[in-house]
Amino acid sequence: MGDVVRIGSRASKLARAQVSEWIAPLIGQFPGVTFKREAILEGGDQDRVTPTLAEVAKTAGGSAFSTNQEAALVTGRVDVIVHSLKDLPTTVTEGTTLLTTPGPREDVRDVLCGATLAELPEGATVGAGAPRRVAQLLALRPDLKVVPIRGNVPGRLARTTKGALDAVVLAAAGLNRLGLMPEVHEVLDPHVFPPSPGQGALGIQVRTGSTAAQLLAGTGNGEVDACVRAERALLAELHGGCSVPVGAWGRVGQDGLLHLSAAVTSTDGAQQVTADATGPADEPEKLGFCVAADLLNQGAAEILAVIRKP
Repeated sequence: MGDVVRIGSRASKLARAQVSEWIAPLIGQFPGVTFKREAILEGGDQDRVTPTLAEVAKTAGGSAFSTNQEAALVTGRVDVIVHSLKDLPTTVTEGTTLLTTPGPREDVRDVLCGATLAELPEGATVGAGAPRRVAQLLALRPDLKVVPIRGNVPGRLARTTKGALDAVVLAAAGLNRLGLMPEVHEVLDPHVFPPSPGQGALGIQVRTGSTAAQLLAGTGNGEVDACVRAERALLAELHGGCSVPVGAWGRVGQDGLLHLSAAVTSTDGAQQVTADATGPADEPEKLGFCVAADLLNQGAAEILAVIRKP
């Protein structure tokens, strides 16, 4: 590899912004290294017709937004993949490793763009890309007509001004990274609208034991890493992915402890179970398993079983 680190990512403006964000502090830390970028198209980028990402993932043979990148990493085409961590399955491809999550983490919250919840008229039409967002919106406002939307951030935003939607729900992280936060919006409280596990964080994936893995081993932020590990452990314990309505929010409090809140919501918003717990920041997976067990005791398995039916 020499002094060149080849970085793979999706081709979107947001993916490129995430790579730039990750590289920025490393340039000064590793002055002798050249970071080269390569865009890799994923099934979710190539297929804009299929309505749900779960269907795209089946066609892609894994994940709608990570399968091709992981293949490029395993075959040596690139040395590092920079993911939006919420798009990465909880089990990464054999022979690869996730580095300590970089920090600081972008805003974890979701944003209602084009209106506020209170301003939306009864029966308003709202676009939401993830089943979690659809379910959580309906839990708050069962009168809304929530429709699935796909596409990049600018395209989704445009549908509130040029399309038939009254509002759309997007991640604050993507809006901030692209400088596209709309004038009319409402940032949704993560206590009642917990984000996707890993939302706002970057996932840095390398080949296990590779030169790049050794070079970058000391990078990352331990506090951010603990938060996302707890969230992803919870998701794994629930056997979930980006196609199930599981929200999780980890944060380290002023007490130095790791706090984890989570919710599982039925697709119609009629049923929701919530749980939260606190534990040592150096045992994030244990906390994730604990909160998942609480959710399962409250009936989360039954909610998820209905969603998984073919």
